[in-house]
Amino acid sequence: MKKTAIFILLLCGMATMGMAQEAPRSLSFFEPADTFHSKRFWVAAGGGAVVYGTVSIGLYRAWYKNYEQTSFHFFNDYGEWMNIDKFGHLFTAYHEARGGFLGANWAGVRHNRAVWAGVGLGMFLQGTLEMMDAYSAKWGFSLSDMAFNAGGVSVFALQEAIWKEQRITIKFSASPVVHSNNPLLSTDGRATSSPNIRADDLFGSTYAQRFLKDYNGQVLWASFNPASFLSSNPAWLPKWLNIAVGYGAENMYGGYANSWTENDAIFKLSADKYPRYRQYYLSLDVDFTRIPTKNKFLKSLLHVVNFIKVPSPTVEWSRGRLKFHSFYW
Repeated sequence: MKKTAIFILLLCGMATMGMAQEAPRSLSFFEPADTFHSKRFWVAAGGGAVVYGTVSIGLYRAWYKNYEQTSFHFFNDYGEWMNIDKFGHLFTAYHEARGGFLGANWAGVRHNRAVWAGVGLGMFLQGTLEMMDAYSAKWGFSLSDMAFNAGGVSVFALQEAIWKEQRITIKFSASPVVHSNNPLLSTDGRATSSPNIRADDLFGSTYAQRFLKDYNGQVLWASFNPASFLSSNPAWLPKWLNIAVGYGAENMYGGYANSWTENDAIFKLSADKYPRYRQYYLSLDVDFTRIPTKNKFLKSLLHVVNFIKVPSPTVEWSRGRLKFHSFYW
């Protein structure tokens, strides 16, 4: 999953300069400005430009430099990895939009303009990735990726337009998957591999690599805050308590099928032993932004970490049956 995990301000937000007056009073660094604050704006925009350039260059060298380049072309990868990567695009674009909005809000940009700054940031960053894909022979410009990117920024923007708050948060969780070391013979019976060797090749062998790349251990969540939908909050219902629905998939050792070539030998996993299947979850969660605190630094930190799904009791529906997890990450 090619993610940009850094939230930076949208550069085209510079067009908002001069639309309001600079904040007249001294502010805590972690306190959003009431009105437009030019110094904050330039610090955020300039820092964002540096980070964007650095991340783009690093991403190009890490992902694209060693692959053959070609002319602009399209690439249809819808359905690959059972669309876990597509929901990853939605998640990333959502939080890039949210991060851009929070940054613009910190600089005192008006609410509606800050929302558009966030939307533009999410589409701009994700569009950069797609343009890199578009000139790579291994990949290509994916319209379905861009559709999920647009879906992510729309989930953010529509909530701000309707409620001026995020009552539904897109979240992410990942847990390590133990892949089998059982020997697997090639189709001609002359070579041996295993699901774990295949996982090492696809997702990496370290915990960090598999945390980011192993789609089998990833779950994307929509986390709903019930209290925010009620006109009066019952005393028994904490304002920070959420209900989350999640989507994941299991036993994927290839984009579309569990077959691959390794050292000129062809391997195929049995669909009976390693069936590819989808997983649906219902769980409890926490909206960190609704945890009451007067500490402005802590409040800012809680906004930053609000992409994390909290481990909690979870019900899973998969392969036609229910499972209960007393503690699911």
